[in-house]
Amino acid sequence: MSDRLPHEKGFHVSWDQIHRDARALAWRLDGKGPDGGAWRSVVAITRGGMAPAMIVSRELDIRVVDTISVKSYNHQDQSQPRVIKAPQAEIMGTDGEGVLVVDDLVDTGKTLELVRKLYPKAHFATVYAKPAGRAMVDTYITEVSQDTWIFFPWDMALQYVQPYRGSD
Repeated sequence: MSDRLPHEKGFHVSWDQIHRDARALAWRLDGKGPDGGAWRSVVAITRGGMAPAMIVSRELDIRVVDTISVKSYNHQDQSQPRVIKAPQAEIMGTDGEGVLVVDDLVDTGKTLELVRKLYPKAHFATVYAKPAGRAMVDTYITEVSQDTWIFFPWDMALQYVQPYRGSD
């Protein structure tokens, strides 16, 4: 039917859109934390979760922010995820209770599955979710099909793009 690669079914996200969607995520999470509705901290899954986590932490006035670095992609090929930088132990506690873990996207769910095993009581939130990984997320904003490749603004340069179907 098409000579396009699966990642060429693209969903292009602008800076404005990621900002709006991350703010919507914050509003959805507002008052949902275990400590009287408040969250103790935000942990971004790097690198993609850093921009949404910054916006969520600002919107919810959460000053304690850290990162967990999980490597699961080499270019566009997914591999077994592994933690290459953990958040501070005193922020996470023994199980992550009261911690909001934020990422840009859940794809297969393998990254979040790994982090969830480490911090089972943390709350996992992503801006975008694909069906295969949706069960690993507690809160998300937009679902996209499994075969859609999301192009985030930090990965893009301005250039002409061929239409999905047909030609000019």
